[in-house]
Amino acid sequence: MSYVLGIDGGGSKTICVLMNDQKEVIYRGEAGASNYQVIGVEAAITSIQTAIITALNKIENVTVEAICLGLAGVGRPVDIKIIKSIVDYLQNSGCIPIVWSLKSSNIIIANDALIALVGGIGDDVGIVVAAGTGSIVLGQNQQGNIKRVGGWGYLLGDEGSAYKIAVAGMQAALKSYDGREMQTRIVEDLKQYLSLANIEDLIEVIYRRGWGVKEIAALAPIIDHAATAGDEIANQIIDGAVQELVKATSTVINAIFNSGDVLEIVTTGSVWQGECKMHERFSASVVKKFPATKVILPRYEPAYGAGLLALKSLVGDKEN
Repeated sequence: MSYVLGIDGGGSKTICVLMNDQKEVIYRGEAGASNYQVIGVEAAITSIQTAIITALNKIENVTVEAICLGLAGVGRPVDIKIIKSIVDYLQNSGCIPIVWSLKSSNIIIANDALIALVGGIGDDVGIVVAAGTGSIVLGQNQQGNIKRVGGWGYLLGDEGSAYKIAVAGMQAALKSYDGREMQTRIVEDLKQYLSLANIEDLIEVIYRRGWGVKEIAALAPIIDHAATAGDEIANQIIDGAVQELVKATSTVINAIFNSGDVLEIVTTGSVWQGECKMHERFSASVVKKFPATKVILPRYEPAYGAGLLALKSLVGDKEN
């Protein structure tokens, strides 16, 4: 029996799964954030190590033959070098009660979007449309070619994300207050949610309280709720977000797939969990353009996708 580790390391938590060669998750562990670019390398090591140890706390004498770490923002050569140094430390620290049997070809370092694709579909061919605080669309075809669209951050991109929906909603509310746009219930909804005496007080909340991207993105459900209630402006914002994600998805399909290819598109992230049927709107638009596609919700978590990529590296070794 071969065992591998799949790790999903993000800005808020780290998840590790111990998986056997039958694609079964034996144990699962969880720890704090491991985005080293935000919290530093030492803190990232602590989180990853804790997640692994937690996943192994009920098993002894296991030999791990492959590991895949799926981490946010990893892609540059300097990132790969740092993550490899973390793996070296984990193997040599003596703190993790397992036997390491890793070859360089069995240490997989991947972007978090790729493990979300593999986990969401259960296969490494298809497309993931990730729209949460930020947004990115990533696809991989049968030949292993990868195409990424978006993921440029809240200032340069993230179209269709919760952050951009929230900003568009606040802008619409202020334009409505000015008289530049039609009336929208977003004005009163924001006032109620933020306990504002006047919508003008939004200035104090956004500019003077030090709100960041996550705090602003958390306002997206207000626009979602208004759209569900039939607000025209809110629905225009949601439709605009959907079409941005449809355009990004179409770009990926046209770049690495054929228009008639049968493929699955998995949607992940908070924007798809709202009340206004954003998932259905997106699916209808994509399938209309590409009838052979199917839009699905995730089958498995990203850490499971990391485990599958680790297992695939073992299969490659045996084939060679």
